[in-house]
Amino acid sequence: MPELRRMLPSSNALFVFDAAARNGSFTAAAAELNVTQPAVSRMLGQFEEHLGVRLFDRKAGRAVLTEEGELLYRRVLEGFRSIETGLIEIERRRKGTETVTLSVSSAFTTHWLMPRIDKLQRQFPQADLRFQLISGALRGPVENVDLGMRFRDREEPYSGGALVMKEVMLPVCSPTYMSEAEPAEGNTVIRLAETPGDWAADYPTFLTKRRGPSKALSFTDYAVVVQAALLGQGIALGWLTVASHWLLTGALVPASERLTTTRRICEFLPPRNRPMRPIAAEIRDWIIAQMQSEIAAIDRLYPKLGAMAACY
Repeated sequence: MPELRRMLPSSNALFVFDAAARNGSFTAAAAELNVTQPAVSRMLGQFEEHLGVRLFDRKAGRAVLTEEGELLYRRVLEGFRSIETGLIEIERRRKGTETVTLSVSSAFTTHWLMPRIDKLQRQFPQADLRFQLISGALRGPVENVDLGMRFRDREEPYSGGALVMKEVMLPVCSPTYMSEAEPAEGNTVIRLAETPGDWAADYPTFLTKRRGPSKALSFTDYAVVVQAALLGQGIALGWLTVASHWLLTGALVPASERLTTTRRICEFLPPRNRPMRPIAAEIRDWIIAQMQSEIAAIDRLYPKLGAMAACY
């Protein structure tokens, strides 16, 4: 940090700069900081002179950031937010709580985690949970969070993850959709937009009584795909990491007696830019154990599927 200290006339200059940039006004910044407007103007003038660039254009009572000012403000904002997060975390630890951030899909959060969030919070009362939600495919680095759910090909190098299960899918629909006595039309296939090809082609027949040409619904968020199936809008390809809860409650039922297993596996990965904290590892192990218990229950409910053998 010696270089940073050399580049600043004083550390207070950053707080004054932030207030002026955020408010777009030296007068408003002065009111926020409980100082006079001339004091703000003087501090920022000294800051600009020290840097050798203009940070603001003064226009009709407004303070508009220059290009250099915009560049600095983005970095100052990132830094202040990071410092604030650290201070909040220290305060929470002092009070006996820890923030745990999970990077998971919106579908997993909506359809698997939310139905048991009370149970999770009772198990870990000291954890303040936050979520980084991914609406599409679970890929990308796990950084600046405590735990990330990701899929990888089994042939790819091991990256330190803990196995959740193999990637296993099953066509699912609502009991209402399944039991309609005299359906007038063929099946409606609900797709995730980014999924390549037509997954329904791998299932020449479904357990429904519907016959004839199929129609399609396509969504970019898998959470909506599952929701459409729950509402009886058609047949969706259900990833067991997401749909297992609804299969056990009976809100969804198998639309086929055949599972599909791919070459990919689902893992919980630690962050690559910081060590995993014990509380995050405990939450990871709890979720994995809950998932295994649920797949075992599905195996008992639908023994023809062979869910346990397929998933593990």
